[in-house]
Amino acid sequence: MTAESAVATVESELRNAMQATKCHRCGCYQDAVQSFAGSEKLMGFLPGLIEEAQGLFEARRYDCLGCETCWPAVAANAAAEIDPGLAEASCCATAEPVVREGWPPLPGDYHVLRFHAPVAVCALNSDELVSHLASAQPSGLAIVGTLHTENLGIEHLIRNLLPNPNVRFLVVCGEDTRKAVGHLPGQSLLSLMRKGIDENGRILEARGKRPVIKNVSREHVEIFRRRIEVIDQIGETDVETITACIADAAIRDPGACTDVVNDTSCVAVEEAVEPVGLISDPAGYFVLYPDDRSKRLVLEHYSNAGVLTRVFEGASPTALYSSVIEAGLISRLDHAAYLGRELARAEAALRDGTDYVQDKAPGKNEIHVSPAPSCECSEPCT
Repeated sequence: MTAESAVATVESELRNAMQATKCHRCGCYQDAVQSFAGSEKLMGFLPGLIEEAQGLFEARRYDCLGCETCWPAVAANAAAEIDPGLAEASCCATAEPVVREGWPPLPGDYHVLRFHAPVAVCALNSDELVSHLASAQPSGLAIVGTLHTENLGIEHLIRNLLPNPNVRFLVVCGEDTRKAVGHLPGQSLLSLMRKGIDENGRILEARGKRPVIKNVSREHVEIFRRRIEVIDQIGETDVETITACIADAAIRDPGACTDVVNDTSCVAVEEAVEPVGLISDPAGYFVLYPDDRSKRLVLEHYSNAGVLTRVFEGASPTALYSSVIEAGLISRLDHAAYLGRELARAEAALRDGTDYVQDKAPGKNEIHVSPAPSCECSEPCT
């Protein structure tokens, strides 16, 4: 890029930013303009424009909005062609996301950005908002996720946030209800933070279907209420507005709490153990295959003596396993689980047009132990 074209690019992109109000309060814009003002070379080319750009500064509300096209960033890249010293200047001051292993303790529909940040965002039922905020990576944001229910969902939120003593604010935003569902997780969450719960764990003044907290103690609920300040933005889905809320809260950060809560559950996590071997079901066993011609699933039931007793055909796993249970052809829970897994695999193969082999692990060549009973024959059973 020639010096002439670089200057033209800086001027063009800087003017684009100057025309956008959101840029005036953004760190990307302010940091870039300040770096330009410190460059004698650039001031020699665009003195009036840079001073005009400085005059548009507003109180800084966010470091970066994560815009698809960041005009100050493009201008800064071009400016570095004119003055190589500007290459070290950053126009996006967003801190590099740093997470900590083990936090949050529970899985969920969320994105973790930073452990040492004071703000969490609950986007309620607005899934896309979660992705947009995660992409923007506002510097004060620790975690952003959804919330769909006013009981288990709120319990998971409490259990995930309490172990991080740095989280001091919770921005509640997004749409509070889905069209066909009467849950009001946002209203219930605000009621919890403002009113607490009664002796039965019911959230006071909550209007959701079942706003009852059963799996988090009253003590932990009260710690959560004392530690975290809720910021009501229910209904708001604008990324810029929510990012501004995060920045405003981060400025008021009182610092990490000293009362660290590592575990809010009274139920210990147990390591699942693989079964030692297969135990035959006294009710018999099944052979399953998808019929490509009819696009249906066929399930054959055999007695443990190898005699075919029943044949079922259905369009879905639900129809087949319901019929099998109703007929009393399965008596062990592990075999019921096995059948459900195989029915799901066969249905997927039928839908995708791929091969299905019962008991074959996807992507592997070996055949695993069949649910059919073993025998002591020296030759393969037929």
